Amino acid sequence: MAAPKPVPARLHVLLASQARTAVVIRRGPSQRVAVIGWDRETDRFKIGQWMKGRIYERRCDLSPDGQHLIYFAMNGRWRSDVKGSWSALSRAPYLKALTLWAKGDCWHGGGLFHSTSQYWLNDGGPLTHELLRDESRLKRSVKYPWHEYYGGECLGVYYVRLQRDGWTKGATAPDGAGGHVTPFEKEAAAPWTLRKLAYARIFAGVGKGVYFDQHQLVNRRTGQVIDLPTWEWADLDGDRLIWAEEGRLCRGQVGSNGVKRVKPLHDFNPMTFEPLVAPY
Repeated sequence: MAAPKPVPARLHVLLASQARTAVVIRRGPSQRVAVIGWDRETDRFKIGQWMKGRIYERRCDLSPDGQHLIYFAMNGRWRSDVKGSWSALSRAPYLKALTLWAKGDCWHGGGLFHSTSQYWLNDGGPLTHELLRDESRLKRSVKYPWHEYYGGECLGVYYVRLQRDGWTKGATAPDGAGGHVTPFEKEAAAPWTLRKLAYARIFAGVGKGVYFDQHQLVNRRTGQVIDLPTWEWADLDGDRLIWAEEGRLCRGQVGSNGVKRVKPLHDFNPMTFEPLVAPY
């Protein structure tokens, strides 16, 4: 019997809205995660730090200027100072906390940026955050950043982030497999629309979490749909289309017949854990 095919690295990307930078969150194996800085002007990548544990990428955000990262993480060391899970503000693309809150469970956590200097912390659940230190000089806002509420876990941050960043949300519907799916759309080069199908499903399959995305290109004139089943993350970056599939980040353009001029940017699969120290 043939050996099972290795699961590729899982990728999720946070784009800075006012700077040509981004942070790539790379997961794999399951309890190893790395954050990598991406210079979108030169398409060069720089490793930040690794962590032994889990970062909940859908509860993370990058400040508009690309300078700060807010994230929620868990390592299961429940008797530690951070109580096994924590939210933090750091200097992107590093994980060393400038502001650190112990959480103690996996409800809520993470947050969103209102601006380069102001953020909202996704607090609540059975245990609220306990502030351990605050050296970021950023201001915390208690005002919820959206008019709709999607719960305290991943969707309560992720759906807000998508809409803030230009995605239009559609109606949530059952997905036919015991979960639900919510469509988000963003206009690409005419006549195409990039569609992100955000799934929530308990049993999603190997290499997928409870929450995962699939993507399509939809022709606004004809209704033609091009399925892109291997894309786990995608967005528009100016006039180019960028996406992650099977542990690689790629770019291309939307043409009359779909995606053209495809170019791989970086293969994150060969990366292995390194005990790196932040330079601050």
